[in-house]
Amino acid sequence: MLLDGNTFVMMASQGASELKNNCKVINDLNVFPIPDGDTGDNMLMTIESGCHAAKDRSDMNTSLSDVAHTMSSGMLLGARGNSGVILSRIFAGISKGLDKVSKATVSDFAHAMNCGVNEAYNAVSEPVEGTILTVLKDAVKVANDSNSDDIINYFNALLPEMEQSLERTPDLLPVLHDAGVVDSGGAGLLCIFRGMYQVLQGNVSEKDIADESSVEKKMPAVNLDAFTSDSELLYGYCTEFLLRLQKSKVNLDTFDVNEIIDYLNAVGESVVAFRDGSIVKVHVHTKTPGDILSHCQRWGEFLTIKIENMTLQHHGTTTRNAFTKQRKPYGIVTVAMGKGLEDAFKEAGADCVISGGQTMNPSAQSFIEAFDSLDAETIFVFPNNSNIILTAQQAGELYKKSKIIVLPSKTMGEGYVAIASLDTSSKDTDAIVASTKEVISNVFCGMITSATRNSSINGLNIEKDDYLGLFKGDIVSNAKKLTDATMQLCAKMDVANHDVVLIFSGEDANESDNEEIISNLQRIYPRTEFILNNGSQPIYNYIIILC
Repeated sequence: MLLDGNTFVMMASQGASELKNNCKVINDLNVFPIPDGDTGDNMLMTIESGCHAAKDRSDMNTSLSDVAHTMSSGMLLGARGNSGVILSRIFAGISKGLDKVSKATVSDFAHAMNCGVNEAYNAVSEPVEGTILTVLKDAVKVANDSNSDDIINYFNALLPEMEQSLERTPDLLPVLHDAGVVDSGGAGLLCIFRGMYQVLQGNVSEKDIADESSVEKKMPAVNLDAFTSDSELLYGYCTEFLLRLQKSKVNLDTFDVNEIIDYLNAVGESVVAFRDGSIVKVHVHTKTPGDILSHCQRWGEFLTIKIENMTLQHHGTTTRNAFTKQRKPYGIVTVAMGKGLEDAFKEAGADCVISGGQTMNPSAQSFIEAFDSLDAETIFVFPNNSNIILTAQQAGELYKKSKIIVLPSKTMGEGYVAIASLDTSSKDTDAIVASTKEVISNVFCGMITSATRNSSINGLNIEKDDYLGLFKGDIVSNAKKLTDATMQLCAKMDVANHDVVLIFSGEDANESDNEEIISNLQRIYPRTEFILNNGSQPIYNYIIILC
């Protein structure tokens, strides 16, 4: 059989469905007994973004090359977390391997899968074996060496080796072996390819594949105070729509999209418009969106329309000057979760704080939207979580309007101290980056959280709901009582040798625990100043930063 674009979309969609059915199991494949189980969610949102992008291209023919490219682009923007970024790179490689292939033979598909392996490995600066990378590489090698005569037989060779490679991951990564789990990313990948195989076997039809996204689609919160009855419309409306050109209104063969572009440039700003088949995608800033919609309807009919008051987007942002087009030299984007923490980062100097962190990794699109809000020549990005760094880097590669520099902050503490210490007055970007990296390397940050399951790690016998102290990526303390675990963690962090310790309390912290912890710390470490702030962060009862 030959693989066409329509079948490929069905395969990916069923892969997403299979992943969705096993999402909780994959989330629970967690190396550490802490709330970090979001691998399944990240992979699911990533592949669904690709599937929806392909399905939204209703004018797209079934050319496999076109479908794979569209799906890859959608996954690129929707990628979340390390697992999601790697998954998006796998499909980007597959897309490259299928370039100009209308229908794929088994040889074509084998080549594309090998490209997927190469692209995934190239996306990671220091590839680690025993992860999703190994599972893919091992399975593709066996399947490519099988010399299968059709794609179904190719999958018959691919899937068993993918299963066996996944079972071997604990032998390659001691941390998996100690936790008694297999690699979660590899398990997610196996689910996806199992779903793809179901379509090839004819067990799933197009009508059986659900078209529901697991990504929550909520109406954005509107700040009603940002535009009152006394406000003046300074920025206009960000207006976007898809216009389907109609044969009854234009000649599709001879119509020049510049006719629309010239009109938009005459009546609006920030015009982006292009034609793809019979669809014209339009983005324009205007104070009179109704006039533009009425005018454009002379050429076709609307498929989608989005209109947003840009005053709401600009409200509260200190980085854009409404009275001048001059760009600021530097901007700062960071990631934090919890109102107190977000406010603290803004006070420290962050221009834009993306809501996210542990268990809620922002997408590449979230970073791109944040970059757009700054209008800066150079934007420094502080991810504050090792699982977000790749996504930030990918967003930086996609963004062309500013120079994006991702600084490798892996904890909230590293990001907070680095931003508070950032001095851009020299305008020497290289020197600023070098200095900031040095600051990050000298920050010590510990966290207190709760165990999600029983475990034995680093010589500690951990029971579900124990309080755990995390430091330098390891669990260093555990106790039944929150205050005991916090005191143990502070001892491991050697707070006695630091003058100032900053503590952010979480959303579940109570005044009694706060008072007991601060009182005990001040008694034991009289030469150290302890500053307690309400971070309101989820997941972590306390974030402790040594300054």
